[in-house]
Amino acid sequence: MVTIRITGDDSMMFQVPSTALAGLQAASAGIPWMPVPISGDEETEMDELESALESIVSGSGKRRSSTWSASEKADAVWPEGWKWPASLERLRASEPIDGLVVGALRSDYQKTRVERMCERLGIRSFTPVWHHDGSEHMRDLIAHGHSLMLTAVSTDGLGEEWVGSLLTAERLSSLEELSEEYRFNVDGEGGEYETAVLDAPWMNQPIIVHQTAHWTGRRGWVDIWDASLG
Repeated sequence: MVTIRITGDDSMMFQVPSTALAGLQAASAGIPWMPVPISGDEETEMDELESALESIVSGSGKRRSSTWSASEKADAVWPEGWKWPASLERLRASEPIDGLVVGALRSDYQKTRVERMCERLGIRSFTPVWHHDGSEHMRDLIAHGHSLMLTAVSTDGLGEEWVGSLLTAERLSSLEELSEEYRFNVDGEGGEYETAVLDAPWMNQPIIVHQTAHWTGRRGWVDIWDASLG
């Protein structure tokens, strides 16, 4: 599992809020994890990612420890004080990848840039949910046991009460109604909101979070200051 950590203020390409949770998702599922700190500059961010991926595409064959050391956790630019599981494994160059799976739904900007990068690296690019219906996609996530928390909202129709809320089937019905009234993407593909997966069928333990919600009057977000596997 490869996760982008934006070290700047924003990114046109990658999600910014709560991406560190991916490390706990990987640990819960027993999947090796590769965190990649990137500036978020539109002109260079794909080059930065490509450079980071080169080592696991070609494979160095160099054997290293499979678990994370304290210095590696710090170097990865992730939040201090989190309860990182001792079993957290880092994706190593000794087992090179041959493809990249991306969750883009409708953004040609994202899909095209990833595909071009993969072509240069000589690996395949997969977008399995490409052009899935937004409402159907969200209903499927909930029906299959995903626990989703809204970590940021930034569109008319979504008020303070949505910040940090869990997206149940009932809440999704309300979200669908609001998306029709205020004309935003029900799946958040246009950046109307961001989510974090706290539990899923492929995870062995849920993620327990403690957060503080912030609201400016037009947009809101959560600062997750503590997280661990339950």
